[in-house]
Amino acid sequence: METPGLVVHGEAEPFSTALRSLINNPLYSDVRFVVGQERQEVFAHRCLLACRCNFFQRLLSSEPGPGVPSPVVLSTVPAEAFLVVLEFLYTNSAKLQRHSVLEVLTAAVEYGLEELRELCLEFVVKALDVELVCEALQVAVTFGLGQLQERCVAFIEAHSQETLRTRGFLELSAPALLPLLRSDKLCVDEAELVLAARSWARVGAAEQIVEAWKCHALRRGDAARGTPCRRRRGTLPREHHRFLDLPFK
Repeated sequence: METPGLVVHGEAEPFSTALRSLINNPLYSDVRFVVGQERQEVFAHRCLLACRCNFFQRLLSSEPGPGVPSPVVLSTVPAEAFLVVLEFLYTNSAKLQRHSVLEVLTAAVEYGLEELRELCLEFVVKALDVELVCEALQVAVTFGLGQLQERCVAFIEAHSQETLRTRGFLELSAPALLPLLRSDKLCVDEAELVLAARSWARVGAAEQIVEAWKCHALRRGDAARGTPCRRRRGTLPREHHRFLDLPFK
């Protein structure tokens, strides 16, 4: 009777180091990308990307023609984030940075890289701070990342005043702003929240804020009719109703 074979494993580190040396290396490369608004040229290896990621398998399925193949243009992903994605595909590990992790997370979601997505989510949750949280909330709402959205809203509820003063708050979309307006736990009163919303509106979303605040008024005990708000005692001041185009009685 033949003895069954035995699977043995060599050391992982030299293998990973060898593959890492091929990242963005023109040596033996058979596919070029032009990446991001900066249009940076990035070299890769077709067979490795195709076997590691269904997105690239579909993208690179056509055989390259004779001569030098045309580059694949990926204009929406920044070059730094794309190189992190390549690092993960080549080595199954990646070095994440606070300033670019949300761009890597976005790419991981768009490319269907579940494991990288989870690693990014874990990193983001640990790195959340006042400057990062609104951008993370926007990504969570855009891609339906419910757990990240909950963590971001909870963080903003605990650090409301600081967060409402950030540029990230002013750049939220209306769908990302709504969970905050619906919250009963923001540590600001109605007047402060309205002033923050006015600043948000001036960035370029005046029409959406009216609709968002109408929804907010209904949820807050019909604040449009001047009844006490459940978040804080008192009513919305008359001038805030005029700003939000809400009737005051």
